[in-house]
Amino acid sequence: MFTTIIIFLLVLGLIIFVHELGHFVLAKRAGIKVEEFGFGFPPRIFGIKKGETIYSLNLLPLGGFVKIFGEDGKKEGDNNNDRAFYNKSVGTRAKILVAGVTMNILLAVFLLGIGHWIGLPAIIEGDEIVEGSRVQIVEVSLDSPADEAEIKMGDTIRELQISNYKLQINTVEDIQKFINNHKGDKVIVVLERGNQILEKEVVLRVDHPENQGSLGVALARTAIVSYPWYQSIYKGIVDVINLTGLIVVAFATIIWQLITTGKMIVDVAGPVGIFNLTGQAAQLGFIYLLQFTAILNINLAIINILPFPALDGGRLLFLAIEKIKGSPISQKIEGIAHTVGFAILIVLMLAVTWRDIIRIF
Repeated sequence: MFTTIIIFLLVLGLIIFVHELGHFVLAKRAGIKVEEFGFGFPPRIFGIKKGETIYSLNLLPLGGFVKIFGEDGKKEGDNNNDRAFYNKSVGTRAKILVAGVTMNILLAVFLLGIGHWIGLPAIIEGDEIVEGSRVQIVEVSLDSPADEAEIKMGDTIRELQISNYKLQINTVEDIQKFINNHKGDKVIVVLERGNQILEKEVVLRVDHPENQGSLGVALARTAIVSYPWYQSIYKGIVDVINLTGLIVVAFATIIWQLITTGKMIVDVAGPVGIFNLTGQAAQLGFIYLLQFTAILNINLAIINILPFPALDGGRLLFLAIEKIKGSPISQKIEGIAHTVGFAILIVLMLAVTWRDIIRIF
């Protein structure tokens, strides 16, 4: 547990640091006064002032911030201060707001590029012979025998056992045939998870929901595939583009379901869920943690750019309105919108976190 906490804080810290660094660098380049670059949320543990900027370490590690002079729109003293955020052009302010998300996307490209160079798990199609191939679980259905036995996504199935019979696994078809022949039976699934070998006892369902199967898992034959460094960069870019598309579609599906049914059918993880997933990825090995961190970067970048108050995307929306109408939105109205938006986000986070806790415990 302690190791997972440290890894979780390091992963989250890296993502937040890179995001805030984007805002910081662009603000500095635009000649805007940056009052503080903080890691974590106050209360402050300590701070070092270099030039006009305080670099601080704060007590609550689940966040970070850059305090940019005039970002809140309050005009103190000289309203014509050209080092204030509010006195910069709409284009300059938009670039500063987008910089955080851009840095997260670039970090995802970098991490996946490194991953492809070292070697990432890839799905092997057909009967292609690939050294080191294995059958891995790529999805576990909720409330299925696999879920109840705490079989996890990313586990490798090495062997299936029933009575005195042991089946060594080489292909997905091996597992499918075995399961079809033993519905209703109690079997032992021998798994590899990182450096661990685990045995899970399950009873294969005779009747099961459509598209789930008796065990309740989706399988794929995978192998660790690596590329030369010059190809790995390109592969990282392609992966980020594809993952961004998939995540955007997933978010659109969630929003559509909420609007049309009032229910959230797709699983959404909050801080507790992400903590749990981080631990699972770390158990599988460094390369899986690297891949998970990249995906988390993309997720948070997309969430942050949504045109919702209190997010970077919400601030961009107000800039777009300002550009169209030719004058800034009332600071009071924008402030209320961001406050309400932040409150809604906190409520949603608490709801998802509570759901995560119930699911885990």
